[in-house]
Amino acid sequence: MQAQMLAPAAVLIVWSLLMIFWIAFTRFPAAKKLAQDGGIDLGKAKAGARGGDLDDKLPPRAVWPSHNYTHLMEQPTIFYPAVIIVAIMGASAIDVTLAWIYVALRIVHSIWQATVNTLKVRFLLFLLSTLALIVLAVRAVIATLFFDPGALPL
Repeated sequence: MQAQMLAPAAVLIVWSLLMIFWIAFTRFPAAKKLAQDGGIDLGKAKAGARGGDLDDKLPPRAVWPSHNYTHLMEQPTIFYPAVIIVAIMGASAIDVTLAWIYVALRIVHSIWQATVNTLKVRFLLFLLSTLALIVLAVRAVIATLFFDPGALPL
Protein backbone atom coordinates (compact mmCIF):
# COMPACT_ATOMS: atom_id res chain seq x y z
CA MET A 1 0.00 0.00 0.00
CA GLN A 2 3.08 2.28 0.17
CA ALA A 3 3.12 3.01 -3.56
CA GLN A 4 -0.61 3.71 -3.59
CA MET A 5 -0.14 6.15 -0.69
CA LEU A 6 2.73 7.97 -2.39
CA ALA A 7 1.01 8.23 -5.80
CA PRO A 8 -1.25 11.18 -4.84
CA ALA A 9 1.78 13.13 -3.63
CA ALA A 10 3.59 12.42 -6.90
CA VAL A 11 0.56 13.62 -8.86
CA LEU A 12 0.36 16.84 -6.83
CA ILE A 13 4.07 17.45 -7.48
CA VAL A 14 3.52 17.09 -11.24
CA TRP A 15 0.42 19.30 -11.06
CA SER A 16 2.43 21.99 -9.25
CA LEU A 17 5.03 21.88 -12.01
CA LEU A 18 2.32 22.14 -14.68
CA MET A 19 1.10 25.31 -12.98
CA ILE A 20 4.49 26.87 -13.76
CA PHE A 21 3.74 26.41 -17.46
CA TRP A 22 0.26 27.86 -16.96
CA ILE A 23 1.92 30.91 -15.41
CA ALA A 24 4.30 31.20 -18.35
CA PHE A 25 1.49 31.01 -20.89
CA THR A 26 -0.61 33.68 -19.15
CA ARG A 27 1.63 36.04 -17.21
CA PHE A 28 4.52 36.45 -19.66
CA PRO A 29 2.35 37.44 -22.66
CA ALA A 30 0.42 39.87 -20.45
CA ALA A 31 3.66 41.44 -19.19
CA LYS A 32 4.97 41.68 -22.74
CA LYS A 33 1.76 43.41 -23.85
CA LEU A 34 1.99 45.79 -20.90
CA ALA A 35 5.56 46.65 -21.90
CA GLN A 36 4.56 47.16 -25.55
CA ASP A 37 1.66 49.41 -24.55
CA GLY A 38 4.11 51.61 -22.65
CA GLY A 39 2.95 50.63 -19.19
CA ILE A 40 6.37 49.44 -18.03
CA ASP A 41 9.89 48.96 -19.23
CA LEU A 42 10.83 45.41 -18.26
CA GLY A 43 14.48 46.16 -19.04
CA LYS A 44 14.57 48.82 -16.34
CA ALA A 45 13.16 46.77 -13.50
CA LYS A 46 14.86 47.58 -10.23
CA ALA A 47 17.17 45.07 -8.61
CA GLY A 48 15.24 42.66 -6.44
CA ALA A 49 11.98 43.17 -8.32
CA ARG A 50 9.57 40.26 -8.15
CA GLY A 51 6.83 39.06 -10.45
CA GLY A 52 4.28 40.01 -7.82
CA ASP A 53 5.31 43.63 -8.23
CA LEU A 54 3.34 43.59 -11.50
CA ASP A 55 0.15 42.13 -10.02
CA ASP A 56 -1.66 45.47 -9.87
CA LYS A 57 -0.63 46.32 -13.44
CA LEU A 58 -1.54 43.04 -15.15
CA PRO A 59 -5.05 41.79 -15.92
CA PRO A 60 -6.42 39.62 -13.09
CA ARG A 61 -6.58 36.48 -15.25
CA ALA A 62 -2.86 36.83 -15.91
CA VAL A 63 -1.96 36.72 -12.22
CA TRP A 64 -4.43 34.12 -10.93
CA PRO A 65 -2.29 31.10 -11.95
CA SER A 66 0.69 32.64 -10.16
CA HIS A 67 -1.35 33.14 -7.01
CA ASN A 68 -2.46 29.53 -7.19
CA TYR A 69 1.10 28.31 -7.63
CA THR A 70 1.98 30.15 -4.42
CA HIS A 71 -0.87 28.34 -2.68
CA LEU A 72 0.47 25.02 -3.98
CA MET A 73 3.76 25.79 -2.26
CA GLU A 74 2.04 26.49 1.08
CA GLN A 75 -0.47 24.00 2.52
CA PRO A 76 0.76 20.98 0.54
CA THR A 77 4.00 21.23 2.51
CA ILE A 78 1.92 19.68 5.31
CA PHE A 79 0.39 17.11 2.97
CA TYR A 80 3.69 15.68 1.73
CA PRO A 81 5.13 14.68 5.12
CA ALA A 82 1.73 13.37 6.26
CA VAL A 83 1.67 11.11 3.21
CA ILE A 84 5.22 9.93 3.84
CA ILE A 85 4.51 9.22 7.52
CA VAL A 86 1.40 7.22 6.69
CA ALA A 87 3.19 5.36 3.89
CA ILE A 88 6.03 4.39 6.25
CA MET A 89 3.68 3.39 9.05
CA GLY A 90 1.39 1.41 6.76
CA ALA A 91 -1.37 3.06 4.80
CA SER A 92 -4.91 1.78 4.72
CA ALA A 93 -7.43 2.21 1.92
CA ILE A 94 -8.93 5.09 3.93
CA ASP A 95 -5.56 6.88 3.98
CA VAL A 96 -5.09 6.47 0.24
CA THR A 97 -8.62 7.69 -0.41
CA LEU A 98 -8.08 10.76 1.80
CA ALA A 99 -4.85 11.56 -0.05
CA TRP A 100 -6.58 11.29 -3.45
CA ILE A 101 -9.49 13.42 -2.22
CA TYR A 102 -7.01 16.08 -1.10
CA VAL A 103 -5.15 16.04 -4.42
CA ALA A 104 -8.34 16.05 -6.52
CA LEU A 105 -9.72 19.00 -4.58
CA ARG A 106 -6.43 20.90 -4.86
CA ILE A 107 -6.37 20.37 -8.63
CA VAL A 108 -9.99 21.52 -8.97
CA HIS A 109 -9.11 24.48 -6.71
CA SER A 110 -6.19 25.33 -9.02
CA ILE A 111 -8.32 25.19 -12.15
CA TRP A 112 -11.04 27.24 -10.50
CA GLN A 113 -8.65 29.87 -9.17
CA ALA A 114 -6.78 30.16 -12.46
CA THR A 115 -9.94 30.54 -14.56
CA VAL A 116 -13.08 31.68 -12.71
CA ASN A 117 -11.73 32.62 -9.27
CA THR A 118 -14.95 33.33 -7.42
CA LEU A 119 -14.15 33.37 -3.73
CA LYS A 120 -17.12 31.34 -2.40
CA VAL A 121 -16.36 28.30 -4.54
CA ARG A 122 -12.62 28.64 -4.11
CA PHE A 123 -12.99 28.80 -0.32
CA LEU A 124 -15.30 25.77 -0.30
CA LEU A 125 -12.76 23.76 -2.30
CA PHE A 126 -10.00 24.90 0.06
CA LEU A 127 -12.09 24.04 3.12
CA LEU A 128 -12.95 20.55 1.85
CA SER A 129 -9.33 19.81 0.95
CA THR A 130 -8.21 21.10 4.35
CA LEU A 131 -10.68 18.79 6.10
CA ALA A 132 -9.28 15.81 4.17
CA LEU A 133 -5.77 16.91 5.15
CA ILE A 134 -6.74 17.29 8.81
CA VAL A 135 -8.11 13.75 8.92
CA LEU A 136 -5.01 12.42 7.15
CA ALA A 137 -2.71 14.31 9.55
CA VAL A 138 -4.59 13.01 12.59
CA ARG A 139 -4.31 9.48 11.20
CA ALA A 140 -0.55 10.04 10.80
CA VAL A 141 -0.32 11.13 14.45
CA ILE A 142 -2.35 8.12 15.59
CA ALA A 143 -0.23 5.76 13.48
CA THR A 144 2.96 7.05 15.08
CA LEU A 145 1.87 7.71 18.65
CA PHE A 146 0.04 4.44 19.14
CA PHE A 147 2.25 2.14 17.08
CA ASP A 148 3.23 -0.89 19.14
CA PRO A 149 6.25 -2.69 17.67
CA GLY A 150 5.77 -5.43 20.25
CA ALA A 151 2.43 -6.29 18.68
CA LEU A 152 4.09 -7.16 15.36
CA PRO A 153 4.59 -10.83 14.55
CA LEU A 154 8.18 -12.02 14.69
